[in-house]
Amino acid sequence: MLQDLIQKGLRLSQHALFRKFLGKAGGVLGKPAKLAMVLSNAYTKLIDTNSSESGFTQIKEIMQTFIRLVRAYANGSYRAVSNRSLLVGVGVLLYFISPIDLIPDFIPILGLMDDISLMAWFIDAFQKEITNFRAWEEGRTAEPTLGSL
Repeated sequence: MLQDLIQKGLRLSQHALFRKFLGKAGGVLGKPAKLAMVLSNAYTKLIDTNSSESGFTQIKEIMQTFIRLVRAYANGSYRAVSNRSLLVGVGVLLYFISPIDLIPDFIPILGLMDDISLMAWFIDAFQKEITNFRAWEEGRTAEPTLGSL
């Protein structure tokens, strides 16, 4: 099932509509207020979505991690991420929050499947960036040990 979602997401990532969102992502990354709005809207949409689809919770958690990554990048505390990952990830978030996509979100189940597929593809393609950020987050919140004092 997850591999099917990733393949659908790959196809969506090559669609002209997604390319429009990718183009908008570059402009959004350069405007902190717009970026904050996109991150807030994506986060709200992720936490409000209830689904029994297998893997949805995992995708949701990883995309929430990506939102934290972009916030950390925007405030300057985390820079160990490629520009391509940021651009593609923000493009995925723009597609996700947009009411205009290939399958409108108001169509039950199918409406979110294209969004979920695109997110699954992004997660698969950029897993290393997300894993590195999570390790960085854990390092920042870890309690100092006697050996590190």
